[in-house]
Amino acid sequence: MPGLLTNSGDSSSIVPYSPTTTTPTVYTLHHGLTSPITPRLSISWSRGNSLRVTVFRSPETASNSGDDEAGGKVVDLKLSGEEVDSEISDAARWRRIAYGSVAPFAHLQNKKNAMAALAELRHSVSYDGEWSKYVLEYSKQINSLLGGKKSSPPSLIEDPKRVLKVEEPSSLKAAWELLEIFYADKQSHPWIPEQLVDWLSDYDALFSGQVPSVHLRLVEFQAELINMQAVENELAYWQAISSALAVGWLDIVVKLLRLHGSYQLNQLGARETENGLVEAVAVLVSKMPRMRVDLPSGKLGECYNNKSDFMRAWEKWRAQITKLDCSAFWLQCSHNQTKENLKNLLQILLGNTGTLSSATCHWVELYIAHFLYIRPFTSGLESMYVLAQKCIQLKPVSTHHKLMRLILGILEENTEVVLAECSRSFGPWMIAHATELLTAGSVEAEILLKEERDNLGGISIEESHRLVYAQVLSSHALTWQIAPIYLISCVNHGVGLLEILLYKQPAYHSQVLLKNIEICRMYDLDSVSSNAMKIAGVHHWKHGRKGAGVFWLQQAGDETRLNRIAQKLFDFVGKSISDESFEQWEGLIELLGSESRTAGGLEFLHKYRDFKKSLQQVQDGVSIDAARKAVEALILLMKNPSTPQRFWLPLMYDSLKLLNWQERPLLNVSQTNLLLNKLQELSVARLRPDFVEVALPLEASSSVRVALATNLGRAILEE
Repeated sequence: MPGLLTNSGDSSSIVPYSPTTTTPTVYTLHHGLTSPITPRLSISWSRGNSLRVTVFRSPETASNSGDDEAGGKVVDLKLSGEEVDSEISDAARWRRIAYGSVAPFAHLQNKKNAMAALAELRHSVSYDGEWSKYVLEYSKQINSLLGGKKSSPPSLIEDPKRVLKVEEPSSLKAAWELLEIFYADKQSHPWIPEQLVDWLSDYDALFSGQVPSVHLRLVEFQAELINMQAVENELAYWQAISSALAVGWLDIVVKLLRLHGSYQLNQLGARETENGLVEAVAVLVSKMPRMRVDLPSGKLGECYNNKSDFMRAWEKWRAQITKLDCSAFWLQCSHNQTKENLKNLLQILLGNTGTLSSATCHWVELYIAHFLYIRPFTSGLESMYVLAQKCIQLKPVSTHHKLMRLILGILEENTEVVLAECSRSFGPWMIAHATELLTAGSVEAEILLKEERDNLGGISIEESHRLVYAQVLSSHALTWQIAPIYLISCVNHGVGLLEILLYKQPAYHSQVLLKNIEICRMYDLDSVSSNAMKIAGVHHWKHGRKGAGVFWLQQAGDETRLNRIAQKLFDFVGKSISDESFEQWEGLIELLGSESRTAGGLEFLHKYRDFKKSLQQVQDGVSIDAARKAVEALILLMKNPSTPQRFWLPLMYDSLKLLNWQERPLLNVSQTNLLLNKLQELSVARLRPDFVEVALPLEASSSVRVALATNLGRAILEE
């Protein structure tokens, strides 16, 4: 169940923010200027995580000192504090995980939808086996995304006193692997005990910060080992071996045993029996039967993948241990510490509960030791849970680590506890992706997570957690683009919240708008896409980017606003229609297009643009054909009802050269009468109080009237 929203200033916040007072970090600025200096500074960001600080010297100081130093000094100050680096790296890591998990999640959702549609088509066909395969593939993809073991380059000379590689494992990866072992990897259920042995070897270090652990004991011993002369005389040496053996780290045990002083060349003759006993124990450890398919490289043991073969090998191996324990060679061993501690190791191999309890540090380690040496055939979560409770009684801890709580929840088969622990300890990402594992093959878990609940507003627990994670993604500028993947998987409220998310994005940023449109096309949100383009168009138009505004309004198909823009263009063009300033609007007119669906005003502007081009050719002295085309464009404009009345006189005034054409009249009688009628209508319109005069010379009307009268007479004579 997701937690309640915080009561901070923003009621929609998911992650509570509590400002804490921290001690500021102090950096020394090595500017190299002689004292006294002026306190004036200029600070700006440089490359990476550095500040560029400019220290200015006062003119008085420079003149009094008499030196040749410049007026200041520029210094780059690198902010390399641990907190700064850790915050940056942690944020980058989480973004990498967030983006990397999108593809596996989306692929699994597509598979689920396809299988559900196919099952409905074939009337309830079961696909449990195939679905389990998809879930396991999904789990492994997420697991690899959470990070792998950092492999250091192989060394030509191996350090014999290097016990283990100290790495920093991820608790998130550890938790995910636990879920994969118990929920996703159905085929490996017979080998769960051995999988837990491997899991502990990888992640025992995580317990070290809260409780003592075998890993911590080995790390401390490795630090002391370099100063030890005869390791077999040191108690820490034998404790390290016993602890490593108890949790099944056989390779470390064998390596430590062969650091024994009896292996030294100058000791072999005098300590032959002692060395033989040490080697015998080392061989028995390395030949330990393991109920598993295979072993990772470098790990020791002999694998058996069926119960009967393992049982025979197990009994034979234990018989060899018992035989060595009763051997007479122990009487010939003169080194008491070696003898006693080797016998202690044999007791571990034989599964002595008291010895195992002494060798381990917390109950999870003792739990693993029971699988290895006492109950290798443990199966079923119920019996495993009973064993865990027994180990907790033998090795109690004051406060359970979050991974311990998760293990108990899994063994108890309590999905609600597992869900709550994942949400509380590992955050929204974990729970949003882990629900697919929890419901794999479990009808009870599927009902629990997918049943719609009234106390959640009619949505399921699964959907509520996905909505929480989607809101976390939406709150960051670098991750909002992947939130739709999770919102669209929420049946009830996903689409509505996705629309709200898209509306909240700044549509005036081109890259954001393009991403917005892409998401809308992906999920068939045409109305949202159209509205976003309208918002972008209006914003660009209001901020002077008129071409971009018209483009986005055209993409949105906003005829209303395009018509308003056309009216504004009439105002702009009408004030100087005879002026060359029309050229600055020509590109915008071109962009508006001349489709029939556009406003009549836009159609006029396109025809006016064609007329101006033809008229320009006439003024450049082109042939009479260009003049005839200009006349045709003029007549079309004057006949077109979309041509505003205030443009009539400027059009005719611009056409004086056509009206006064020397060679022959270009307008026939009917065309000339059309223009004369328009001029007469314009004279009557001047009497109206709302008439607006166009900025033309005073003699413009009379000049046009004379030119038309002259052309009419010439046209009558010619006809």
